[in-house]
Amino acid sequence: MEQYELNNMDENKKTEGDINASPAREAWLRSEINEDTKHILDRDARFFLHQSMSTPCLDVLQSCSGPYIENISGKKYLDFHGNNVHQVGYANPSLIANIVQQLQTLPFSPRRYTNVQAINFAEKLASLAPSDLNRVLLTPNGSSAIGIALKLARAVTGKFKVVSFWDSFHGASLDAISVGGEAVFRESMGPLMPGVERIPPPVTYRGIFEGNEKKCLEYLEYVFSKEGDIGAFIAETIRNTDVQLPSKSFWKKARELCNRYGVLLILDEIPIALGRTGKMFAFEHYKIEPDILCIGKGLGGGLFPQAAMITRDEYNRFADISLGHYTHEKSPIGAVAGLATITFIEEEGLLEKVKADEAFLKKALDAMQLKYPLIGEVRGMGLLWGVELVKDRKTKEKAIEEAEKVMYECLKRGLSFKVSAGNVLQLSPALTISRKELNKALNILDESLAAIHS
Repeated sequence: MEQYELNNMDENKKTEGDINASPAREAWLRSEINEDTKHILDRDARFFLHQSMSTPCLDVLQSCSGPYIENISGKKYLDFHGNNVHQVGYANPSLIANIVQQLQTLPFSPRRYTNVQAINFAEKLASLAPSDLNRVLLTPNGSSAIGIALKLARAVTGKFKVVSFWDSFHGASLDAISVGGEAVFRESMGPLMPGVERIPPPVTYRGIFEGNEKKCLEYLEYVFSKEGDIGAFIAETIRNTDVQLPSKSFWKKARELCNRYGVLLILDEIPIALGRTGKMFAFEHYKIEPDILCIGKGLGGGLFPQAAMITRDEYNRFADISLGHYTHEKSPIGAVAGLATITFIEEEGLLEKVKADEAFLKKALDAMQLKYPLIGEVRGMGLLWGVELVKDRKTKEKAIEEAEKVMYECLKRGLSFKVSAGNVLQLSPALTISRKELNKALNILDESLAAIHS
């Protein structure tokens, strides 16, 4: 296979585990990938622009169904990553039937025209959101929803400054990385959007506040008071990448601070809404409301790229401003996919199922923590879990190499997931996954941890 320079092996850059060209990746390609697959991977690497966390790739897929992805050799992986689009499982028959029917009548709706499908979808989103969060703009991807939210916040408040958390992720477009907090996305980008103030996040296991959320809130209020012209505070309700869960008291106080200082609260739930945490929206766990909500990824059921921004009725006063026009803005296909996804979640009782799965996973992962000193902390909610690996539980030194080894051991056995923050195994399966399949995945993880410890 074509050789690639290992010029990105700085551990600080390994935010998603391996970075396409590590020694472990080379070993994987030599031992687990056949010649036909290697040939296709070479073609992929030849024509796609190389970038961290993406190309070159590690395998070639031919199909996906339910909680599984399958490569061209017929090997199946239980997919506990899925780019957060597979809440209702891959190739969901109900969604496909609805989309096929729509393709045969109205597959596209140009701007300045509407369609019943888009209206039904927007109406459903408004019905799910609390109080007066009834106004929707649709967009093909989450980064664009973030962009619309930032523009709307400026229009509403007349202020351009934004507060966000370090290490947060809000998308990969230039405006999204401007408010995001992951350094790997901002490297070599030069000047970004001005007026962004980042603060340390309320991380419980490590970080400069060492789990003291009160200090984080004091910092947030300090910035609000000193800047004086902050228009928005953008945050992930629960951080998806390495699974960080603030307390209920944190979000209640943060909401109060936004109210006090006239700051709009933008909650980014693009990867974690739609049942991932056992609620339709994660903020429901915290008994708060955002002023602007961004959702996406799984909103199109893993079949069509679909995202949305939802906001308050009172902000519907900028008809003379173009906040977000996109070619597929009111796509009948996207609307049907979104509505069918929500309907499936509701009719199949997936929220209740996820809560039951949460208790099962927590018990199993806690038992693994007792068994393996490599596990420093287990944290999660619903079907979103982070298993943080450390070299030493007292020092909490990140076990970065070990995390990558565990990942490849799991891949060999048929379990796929991503590694975040260098050392956190992030586990997020399809919400439709059976208990038998969950058991299978847990057994693979157990075997892989045992192989590393031996």
